[in-house]
Parts: sequence; structure tokens; C-alpha cells
Amino acid sequence: IEGKIAAARYALENDKPYLGICLGLQVAVIAAARKGGLKQANSTEFEPTKQDVVYIMSGQQGKESTGGTLRLGDYPAKLKKDSKVSDVYNTTNVTERHRHRYEVNQAFLKDIERGGIVVSGTSPDGTLVEFIEAPRCKYVVGTQAHPEFKSRPMRAHPLFAGLIKAALNR
Repeated sequence: IEGKIAAARYALENDKPYLGICLGLQVAVIAAARKGGLKQANSTEFEPTKQDVVYIMSGQQGKESTGGTLRLGDYPAKLKKDSKVSDVYNTTNVTERHRHRYEVNQAFLKDIERGGIVVSGTSPDGTLVEFIEAPRCKYVVGTQAHPEFKSRPMRAHPLFAGLIKAALNR
């Protein structure tokens, strides 16, 4: 996990194209929080600290070994207007597939933002972080969802297309 966090931080600090999917979003958030001053930032899944910027979702405690109880299936998200993700989707309302039980702890958003990452999409009620991005980078984006479930060989998912476009335009 520390290697993944280091890779996310490298992308963030060096403006390298990055697409974090599920755990990839979570490690990017940890990297940004550490960069923003929370030196012990982590996830309850790996090494619980008092700075858990990623924690287990409400109702998921004690179910870590049971796969069928995850947040599974399609869920809507509201994207911030003029964000990178709304630009690649060409809309501010999306529905994506999920399979997870850990979530960004919004109590630490100021620390995460200080590290260079902002929330660019949430659940419609704003309680869950669905998308993040680094405004100062060309394409450092993360989603809690699994866009690979909707991508096809001749019809790439918008997030993958955005990543490839960013990589080619370097």
C-alpha cells in the first residue's frame, strides 16, 4: 500500500496522468492528506490511526469478510460543474457501478485539499465522495466506482479515454 501511496503522490507532485479506481482513489486521498500535513494519514483498512482519511462505511463494520454485503451495484453521482470529470463525461450526473466498503472521511477534506486534491463528485445527498481530482494537474482523477465494468474495447469508458488522451498530450 505504501508503494501505491508513493505512486499517487508522485503523479500529484509531478503532474503525471493518474486514474485511481476504488483503492486508487483512496491512496491518492491518503497521499494528498499526508502532503497537506497529516503525516499519519491512512485508512482503517490498513493501519488505523487518529488520522484515518479513509474509513469503513456506516453499516459495514464487522462485515469485512463477507463479499455480498459491500456497496454493490449502480449508484448515481453528482459531478461539480467545470470539473475534469464533468468535462470527460460531458455531464454533471452519472451512474457508476460500485464494489467497496471504505469511504473518504470528509472530516479531513481541508487537509486533503491542502495536499492538492478536491472532491469533484459526490453521492446526490453529498454524504459519499465519488470522484476526486487535482485541479493543478492535467489529469489526476480518481473514482470510488469501477468504470472497468462499463468499458468496452471499441467504446472506452470516458475516464479511461481521458487518461489516454492526457498521456498522449504530454
